[in-house]
Amino acid sequence: MDLITIASDALAVCVNQTGAELWSITDQAGRNYMTDADPAFWTGHAPVLFPVIGSVAHDRIVVDGQVYPMARHGFARHAHFEIVERGADHVRFRLGDSDATRTQYPFAFQLDLAFRVSGWHVEVTAHVTNPGDTDMPFSFGFHPAFAWPLPGGADKSAHRLTFAHDEPEPIHRLDQTTGLLLPEPAASPVVCRDLPLTSDLFDSDAIVWTDQRSRALTYGAPGGASLDIAFPDSPMLGLWQKPGAHYICIEPWQGYADPQGFDGDFATKPGLVILPPGDTHSLHLSIMVHPS
Repeated sequence: MDLITIASDALAVCVNQTGAELWSITDQAGRNYMTDADPAFWTGHAPVLFPVIGSVAHDRIVVDGQVYPMARHGFARHAHFEIVERGADHVRFRLGDSDATRTQYPFAFQLDLAFRVSGWHVEVTAHVTNPGDTDMPFSFGFHPAFAWPLPGGADKSAHRLTFAHDEPEPIHRLDQTTGLLLPEPAASPVVCRDLPLTSDLFDSDAIVWTDQRSRALTYGAPGGASLDIAFPDSPMLGLWQKPGAHYICIEPWQGYADPQGFDGDFATKPGLVILPPGDTHSLHLSIMVHPS
């Protein structure tokens, strides 16, 4: 495991070079605002989801009539990224296409993940570039698992999400066998802007918004620590935990799992970005820590 540490005067941020995965956000008192990765529940921290999010039908994608195997959440989360820039408070990782990636995803690509910390603020930016000569369809998702409860003494049951805007639109759920997006919408658990967090929210797996109004939210509990999380470029959002675990995944997405019944060419899947040759698409994730 190659953990790279960057730091400010307030926070130390560790990133695993495998997957360019955000590993921990720790303050000077040693309090970690991310998951404890208890193996009884889930050992992930913040995997990068590319070029798909969630499950695809039959674990494959179809491109121009050819079938390519594709695992849940894609291959970037297990890939070795190169370090292309590094300083005391920032680091940038890069993954490019290869013979191995083209057996799953027949497109030229460059995926950069840039991390920067300043004071109590952590910024993560994904840059997806198409160096090829054909349009490149893809999804990208952030999957950070934050501590629940956050360090600082507030009770777990007091934690909530407060969205930037009212969120009355229905949510979607996933088929617990296939991981595909169920077609039937469900009533939103958000009351105006507020979502009190309870483990039973996730008895039916993740909560998915396929078209969310908010691009920012606050996570925390009154009297305790909180996180301001902004995702200005991600129109979809997933929330997930394994019930009883010590984390909550707050996942800004561009894309989502295959809808149940989808069996078309990958480029026709809902929610994708179609990136023209020579273009770059950037997605930002901002995390501001407010200690208790």
